[in-house]
Amino acid sequence: MALDACFSGAGGRSVLAKGARPLVAQVKPNALPGSGMALLTASSGEEITATLEEAGHGVFTYHLLNGLNEGRRTARGLYDYLKPRVSDDARRQNREQTPGFDGSDITF
Repeated sequence: MALDACFSGAGGRSVLAKGARPLVAQVKPNALPGSGMALLTASSGEEITATLEEAGHGVFTYHLLNGLNEGRRTARGLYDYLKPRVSDDARRQNREQTPGFDGSDITF
């Protein structure tokens, strides 16, 4: 599963409109390892994600799709590919964005 959303990593924080009810989802530590599942998140639980207007995607989705198109076929391989690229592109927009990975190194 891949989540391209602000505050999508472990820890979760929320920015809500006045009167809105929170939706909080947290992955328990070590809930996914060995389960045959992988979770890639666009950012830590404290970060707002960056976008690439010209690409029509968030920075995370842009690099996720590029990694898949370039033949990355394991969750860990894809994460290792996109993490530095996402962080670098976010930094160019004066943001901190740290993708996350939890779970098994499954093959796509």
